[in-house]
Amino acid sequence: MKAIEITTFGAPEVLRAVERPAPVAGAGELLIRVAASGVNRPDVLQRTGNYPVPPGASDLPGLEVAGEIVAGDAKAMATAGLSVGDHVCALVAGGGYAELCVAPVVQCLPVPEGWSDVEAATLPETFFTVWSNVFMRGRLQRGETLLVQGGSSGIGVTAIQLGKAMGATVIVTAGSDEKCEACKAFGADHAINYKTADFVEEVKRLTGGKGVDVVLDMVAGSYVAREIECLADDGRIVIIAVQGGVKGEINAGQVLRRRLTITGSTLRPRPVAFKGEIAAALRETVWPLLESGVIKPAIHSNFVALGDTAGGPSGAARAHELMESNQHIGKIVLTW
Repeated sequence: MKAIEITTFGAPEVLRAVERPAPVAGAGELLIRVAASGVNRPDVLQRTGNYPVPPGASDLPGLEVAGEIVAGDAKAMATAGLSVGDHVCALVAGGGYAELCVAPVVQCLPVPEGWSDVEAATLPETFFTVWSNVFMRGRLQRGETLLVQGGSSGIGVTAIQLGKAMGATVIVTAGSDEKCEACKAFGADHAINYKTADFVEEVKRLTGGKGVDVVLDMVAGSYVAREIECLADDGRIVIIAVQGGVKGEINAGQVLRRRLTITGSTLRPRPVAFKGEIAAALRETVWPLLESGVIKPAIHSNFVALGDTAGGPSGAARAHELMESNQHIGKIVLTW
């Protein structure tokens, strides 16, 4: 098969097209002929040497794919209601930047009715992440208010749509007026340009001084202390990335007096069984929203993975350049 590998840690051009042996599905797994692969921030971190591959996972980047099942554990597939020839999207621990990819059956979901494989490739990483963090860890409830840091990212757009679909008020931050308007188009109730306004003061103003119930934080660092100021009593901060650094000072007194929770998680190293639980919850609760059009695809750019110009950089390299520019709104996809 053809694949994109990280030849050495470094800039996007270290992503190169290679020939690799096709993977073989084992017990509880299936093999997907990949139509499209989602591009995510962890792929960039892996390329730069800042996100180690979990033991046993493929060294190839790529955490989500969509395509056709071509082989697999027949018993496991039957239990999941899947069979060879079905089109699925899957969360994987690596190996997504390739023409063929192995995935645990329980981490696969049918391509939603009315969605293409390319659109479905945008779902697993962000939807598994948002569901497990905002709703399972953050316990966001109908009628509560969610603050999303980085609302125009793939995670952000997903959090906006899921939060609104579940009956929450959604406030986001973004780095430009254009991105703020895009977030509102995806359903955000309020969007704050963090470059021109203090998001703490704006959150207080928008909530009448009460604060928000849940914060989805991809920044960490010094942001955590400021997010504590944004929280309502019994509020929860869920950290899923540390783009602003791993250290910061907080007012622990506020945590005690107002019964606040600061938590977080990373998804990639979690057990297959846990990811299977998330998949089951998504299929029951979220997939009907996708198929009914309540939640819509959010693709910013689509690159041909192996490159569409002779002698030029791979599509994967150009996709990573776009990701690092932070100019995208929504998801970036590679097609095969």
